[in-house]
Amino acid sequence: MNNYLLPVEDGLPMRKAGPWAREKLDYLARYIAVFGVSMRGKWPVRNYVDLLAGPGKNRVQGSGQVLLGSPLLALMARYPFTGYYFVELKRANADALRQRCEAWRGPANVCIQVGDCNKAVDQVVAELARQGNRSLNLAFLDPEGLELEWETVRKLASVRRMDLIINYPQNGVARSVRKAFLSNGETTLDRFFGDAGWRAIYDEWRRTRRFSLQRRLIDLYRDRLGALGYVEVQGSDELGDEPLVRNARRNAPLYRLLFASKHPLGSTFWHEVTARDVHGQRRLFER
Repeated sequence: MNNYLLPVEDGLPMRKAGPWAREKLDYLARYIAVFGVSMRGKWPVRNYVDLLAGPGKNRVQGSGQVLLGSPLLALMARYPFTGYYFVELKRANADALRQRCEAWRGPANVCIQVGDCNKAVDQVVAELARQGNRSLNLAFLDPEGLELEWETVRKLASVRRMDLIINYPQNGVARSVRKAFLSNGETTLDRFFGDAGWRAIYDEWRRTRRFSLQRRLIDLYRDRLGALGYVEVQGSDELGDEPLVRNARRNAPLYRLLFASKHPLGSTFWHEVTARDVHGQRRLFER
């Protein structure tokens, strides 16, 4: 197989990643596998959307290990999607991703855009809307920080059958919340949550310290997903469907993976996948 499609050096740019990236990508790959096995015979049109796609490969800092990024994991699935929509902000990364994708000989349509995910989403949604009700769609939203705006999530949710896997940047929110609260103008955090509702939660927390601030903010985000029609918003400590990925060196929370579906079957798949960690061990629930 062409080196462009394998987790090895191929001379093209890669995204720098911490060792914890392997855990996140493992959950995604296993969900895609379950999705493909179960849905390929029921939905002839299946689309994968990745609005922060990167160059297609990651190099782990420290070890130098090469990992396939989310676009190539989806492309190389045993049962591929029929359409792929990738968006990447940096042209060099997009060019590397395009070269890697061109080495793939599958039958699916692959569309790669260069641009800001919060602007490019309009074209992606328009393309999916033209397919009417014939398609089943999965979007993986993997921001490095707080660049994913709520309006972008809302637009994706307007697609009738659009499941979401969202990398909720818990560490980024924690680092930004105090400074954003002290700001009088619109902040990145306002755009991330969609409005200033998070401010009341922070204000109550700083006065009382009677609850977990991060837990309440995550629940706010989940509630907003529910308001978009996602009756199955998986992010439950009790069920363990909200994997918490940590910085292994400092044991500090980095991000959580949230899953949202408009059909209970998707949540069943997610629960099956997240019940075990990257090592195949039954996962302990974490707050």
